[in-house]
Order: sequence, then C-alpha cells, then structure tokens
Amino acid sequence: MTEPEDERPNITEMLREWGDGEPDALERLLPHVVAELRRQAGRHLRHERANHTLQTTALVNEAYLRLADQNNVDWQNRSHFFAVASQAMRRILVDYAKQRQRLKRGGSNEDLPLEEALLKTADESNVDIAALDEALTRLARFDPRQERLIELRYFGGMTLDEAAAALDISRATAAREWQIAKAWLYRELTR
Repeated sequence: MTEPEDERPNITEMLREWGDGEPDALERLLPHVVAELRRQAGRHLRHERANHTLQTTALVNEAYLRLADQNNVDWQNRSHFFAVASQAMRRILVDYAKQRQRLKRGGSNEDLPLEEALLKTADESNVDIAALDEALTRLARFDPRQERLIELRYFGGMTLDEAAAALDISRATAAREWQIAKAWLYRELTR
C-alpha cells in the first residue's frame, strides 16, 4: 500500500541533509531507499554468472558502506542518489571480478558483447564484467556522458526516460547517445 502524497517522506530533503553532514540523516533515509537499492542490486547481479557468490543483500550492504563514506555530497535528487548507488555497485562487482581473476589466474569468463548481454535473460547472461568495465573506462575518456548513460541503463536498470532525467538531457539525445554508445561498446568488446 502506497502512502498518500502528503505523507511520503521527502527523500531529496533527507539526501540534502545527509550531504550537509547531518549525523542521523542517513539512518532516516535508509528505510525509504533500501527496497530500490535491493532492486538495483538484483539487476546488477542478473548480469553476473549464474553461480556468483555475492548475494543481493551483501551487494546492498557493501554499497551502503561506500555511500556512507561519502562526505559533503551535493545530492541533486533521488535519481542522482540511485545513479551514484548504481555506480558503487558496479565498482564493487568489478573489484570482486578482478579479485576472483587474480585468485584463479588461469580462469576467465566468456566474453559477451553488450548488445547480446542486454538481450539475454538473467540465466543466460555471463558477461565478463572486468572487460566491460575496461571498455566503459575507455569510453569515459572521450565521452563521459555516454559512459554514464550505459551505466545508468545497463547497471542501474533505468529506463531511457529515467536516465535522460538523471543526466539532464532530452529523451531524443539520450536515445541517440544510447545507440552510439552501444555500437562503440560492441566494437570494443568484440575485437
């Protein structure tokens, strides 16, 4: 059951209070954002191998710890917060994949082009997250907005409209840049 509009907590206000250093703002905020953080974590983990040992709750907890370490952030709104949370989850998964590769040395994940990964179901997807991260890092060097758009859509699970709003661009610009960025990543990942 959803709360009436006038009784809903003002998440943006709580984010701003937290950004201003108010000590208990994060604790007040967390109950109102944890469900969306779990959904985001689930979307991130759907792109991982089927036998991934990191669970949704662990990913949310690790992201929470990283977010809690943020000081004096000028939170714009809830979309900005969830975009940063999604980025933190991506970094956690990349770090986890790199550590696993180091421990395993001889093993590697199957490379899968982004375009195919986006079309596959959760059970079929096995993206090399480290290779995707490296490609996104290269993309960010010459077009940071396209890198953020891919991150918001692919890792954050945002719709094109939500990502456009988070980036403060028109839907048409987001759609055009989404197509360009996907093509660029496809080329990079299939070399």
